[in-house]
Amino acid sequence: MTEASALLRLQQIDIELLRHASTLQKLPQQEKLKKIALAKKKVAVELKKITGQRKDAEIDIVDVNADISHYRQVRERVMAEAEEGPLTHREARTVEESLTHLAKVTEKCEFRLGPLNEKLEKLKLAEANAQKMLGRLDEEEAATKKSFEDDSASVRAQILKLKDERDAACSEISAEVLARYEAARKRFGGLAVETLAGNVPSTCRVKLQPSLYHDIARGPQITECPYCHRILVTTQEGEE
Repeated sequence: MTEASALLRLQQIDIELLRHASTLQKLPQQEKLKKIALAKKKVAVELKKITGQRKDAEIDIVDVNADISHYRQVRERVMAEAEEGPLTHREARTVEESLTHLAKVTEKCEFRLGPLNEKLEKLKLAEANAQKMLGRLDEEEAATKKSFEDDSASVRAQILKLKDERDAACSEISAEVLARYEAARKRFGGLAVETLAGNVPSTCRVKLQPSLYHDIARGPQITECPYCHRILVTTQEGEE
C-alpha cells in the first residue's frame, strides 16, 4: 500500500469510527445512563444534607441529656447539703428557690427532647429512604450498562477492528504527513483528504485551471489543494 493509499484508508477508517461512535451515542441506554447519573448526583447531595442534619440532631439530643443529667446532679447535691443540718429561714428559702429553678430548667430540657427525638426519627427515615433510592439507582445503572453492552457488542467489535486497521494504516504514513492529516482532520471536521476526479478536487469541487492542474499532476502524490487547503492526493494505487 502506498503512503497516499494509506492516507485515504486512514480517513475512511476515521469516518467509519465517527459513524460508529454516533451509533453508540444514539442508543437509548446512553440517555438513560445520563439521567440515572443526574438522579444519583441529586440523591447523593440530598443524602449528604440529611446525614448532616441527623448528626446535628443526635448531638443536640446528647447535649440536652447532658444538661438534664447535670441539673439532676445539682439538685441532688442541693438536697444533700440541705439535709446535713438545720437551715435558717433564709437558707431554706434559698434552697427552695434553687430546687424550683432546677426543676424548671430540667422540665424545659425534657420538653425539648420530644421534638428533637421526633426530628431525629424523621431524619433517620429520610436517610434510609435516600440510601435505598441510591441502591435502586445503582441496580438500574448496572442493568442499563449490561443492556448497552449487549446491544452495542457488534458495533464495539467493529470499532476494535477498525482501530487495529487504523494502526496499520498509520504505520504506512510518515510522521510529517500524519501530523498534517491530524491537523487538517480537526480543522475540517474529519474531511481532511480529497482526491482528484480529472481536474476537480473531490471535496471542494473547485475546478483546477489547466496550468495549475498540470503543475499538481507532475508534483508529489500527496500535496495541498490550492483552494480549500485540504490534503490532496493526486493519484491512487493502481493509477500510477
